[in-house]
Amino acid sequence: MAERMKNKVVIVTGGARGIGKGISHVFASEGAKVLIVVRSEDDAKKVIEEIKINGGEASYFLGDVSNQKDMDNMAKACIERYGKIDILCHNAGIFPEVRLENMTLKDWELVNNVNLKGTFLAVKACMPNMIENQYGKIVITSSITGNKTGNPGLAHYAATKGGVNGFIKTAAIELAKHNITVNGVEPGNIMTEGMGSQLGEEYIKAQEASIPMGKLGEPKDIAYAALFLASDEAKYITGQTIAIDGGQTLPESMFAVH
Repeated sequence: MAERMKNKVVIVTGGARGIGKGISHVFASEGAKVLIVVRSEDDAKKVIEEIKINGGEASYFLGDVSNQKDMDNMAKACIERYGKIDILCHNAGIFPEVRLENMTLKDWELVNNVNLKGTFLAVKACMPNMIENQYGKIVITSSITGNKTGNPGLAHYAATKGGVNGFIKTAAIELAKHNITVNGVEPGNIMTEGMGSQLGEEYIKAQEASIPMGKLGEPKDIAYAALFLASDEAKYITGQTIAIDGGQTLPESMFAVH
């Protein structure tokens, strides 16, 4: 067990599945005390058990990132359990596929409430303690979709992730005077539980063919980038995003990949 995050307290929203699960494991393995924020108690218990078996420290909080009261209570619970909030890894997000011709206002609002409103509420809830301590690291999971690429069926998702990147830049300016950095990670196609069940094997194969490294990423690929941005090694980096996509956004065409 390494100790880059020794004595640090981190909140990981959506921290029991996919990329969030990878983030929770990596931060715990580096010595952080991890508060995993989820809606499913069963998923949370499994991850916490795994972390504790490996010598880490973690607990969970049941909450919805789109609910202001839940996010306020999340921050309160973290402070009550661990005394402070050093790091927020805001990762919770959804990407239900539906093309514009079939997209309803309800579809649009659901994704916006979770992905964009949820970002605002999670950050807003953690800010007071970080400002009080004059220290904080905020790392937000964005996406290459909406910022560098488009993807049919994900217009609502793309819009929210474009909004997230704009939020990161402005929040970074406002919070810099409090020694709080705000950065983001932009995952490409990462092999998570949702990737296979929601998008299917054909989609996965097509994406692999478009990635110069020839494979999808793993949750820990994103987690280690988040770890760096949350570390004091990145203390002079703020308002930035890092694409972690195996080179997917580099080729001009499919012909350049092969």
